[in-house]
Amino acid sequence: MVRSLTCGVAALGVVLLAGGWPDAAWAQGKSGPFSLFDNIFTGSSQTQDPPPQAAVPSASGVQPWSGEDGASGHPLMTAQAIREAAGNFDNCIAGLWPDAARRGISQDSYQRFTAGLTPDLRIMDLMDSQPEFTKAIWDYLDILVNDNRMAKGREVLAQYKTIFDAAEKAYGVDRYIIASIWGIESNYSTMIGDRSVLRSTATLACVGRRQAYFKDEFLVALEILHRGDLRPEQMRGSWAGAFGPTQFMPTAFKRFAVDGDGDGRRDVVDNPTDLIFSTANNLKKDGWQSGQTWGYEVVVPQGFNYMLADKARAMTLPQWEQLGLKRANNQPFPKMAEKAYLLAPAGSQGPGFLMMTNFRVIMKYNPAEAYAMAIGHFADRLRGGPPFVQPWPRQERVLSRAERLELQQLLAQRGFYKGTPDGQFGGQTREALRNFQASVGAPADGFASSEMLDRLRVR
Repeated sequence: MVRSLTCGVAALGVVLLAGGWPDAAWAQGKSGPFSLFDNIFTGSSQTQDPPPQAAVPSASGVQPWSGEDGASGHPLMTAQAIREAAGNFDNCIAGLWPDAARRGISQDSYQRFTAGLTPDLRIMDLMDSQPEFTKAIWDYLDILVNDNRMAKGREVLAQYKTIFDAAEKAYGVDRYIIASIWGIESNYSTMIGDRSVLRSTATLACVGRRQAYFKDEFLVALEILHRGDLRPEQMRGSWAGAFGPTQFMPTAFKRFAVDGDGDGRRDVVDNPTDLIFSTANNLKKDGWQSGQTWGYEVVVPQGFNYMLADKARAMTLPQWEQLGLKRANNQPFPKMAEKAYLLAPAGSQGPGFLMMTNFRVIMKYNPAEAYAMAIGHFADRLRGGPPFVQPWPRQERVLSRAERLELQQLLAQRGFYKGTPDGQFGGQTREALRNFQASVGAPADGFASSEMLDRLRVR
């Protein structure tokens, strides 16, 4: 429940083709700066740990740090800064003891759990890695919402029906959404990750560019162990510290984990009651609306003004109908008073979606529109719903990182893009592209196609 780099999805290592949904690169979700979809969108690799070219596997088979500067260019990510921080690691950990004591962690616990800790510098490569190629959203959804995962999801829903019943009664959160998160985050507990949460967060608390954020995660991880909710061997997960089948960061565990079965521990790793109840509690506290869906697939009419496709432009469903939008299955909207915003993930060439309050809630769980769409759609399929009706523009070629960088540079040269070109698409890039498209009479949908790049190349 908080995203950092998760494992099931994270193993895909994909980035979206369209004009970058989050400026999610450092989206402010419960995961802080490291969302699973950070990496999906901005290009970092995750649990599969693809090696940098300079890296040589160690005798144990564990991939070592490349010894190179990080791609972010941050001064704390230079090879020299990383080596210096690693050399000071023991002093850094010792220096955190007063903060731990103020949190009620005993000296015995602190010494016991930090004894023998060493930095995992391979994390520095994972933090800053930038794959060359990307995946389109339709390929991404094909991978995540598949027959095998749906079959397993239905088994899980049947196996834990009594627990799901109780969780729905207590929190009012749709069981299919919880089952969807479980399935997409860890493929139903089969892809949780194998890095020590304590070692990962300790490394990031003392080395690299996000030390302030990860000091809190590290200290909370110690709180969890000191309290006895989990054992060290249970706290294994992604390189950024997310653990368990629904991928909690330590600070999210502290905020949302509950003892669902009353045994005195909050075990979100091996106890299905605590896992389901805690996930439901997270969504409820983030504003989940009982009885409401996440969104509707809609047909967008020809000639539509895509400048209205903006999450800041929420309107009632009747207002969207007046603009020509209708549900893709030709059914009426069931609750006409609800407000929604329009999302067009493949621009004017693909389906549109009207996103409700619960879609925003899922994005608080993980601040990326693609993630929330995958969760919502998978949940609908688990309850027996159909695939999306309209086709995706599968003929579109995915831009390479060099082309994404070039697109941003050309937008900047024309005065549309105000950020620093980095080849990582976010909301700022999409807005700049939409303004360029409007200036040349193209649908202002913010979709970064090869055709748009070619048009930008023309002086």
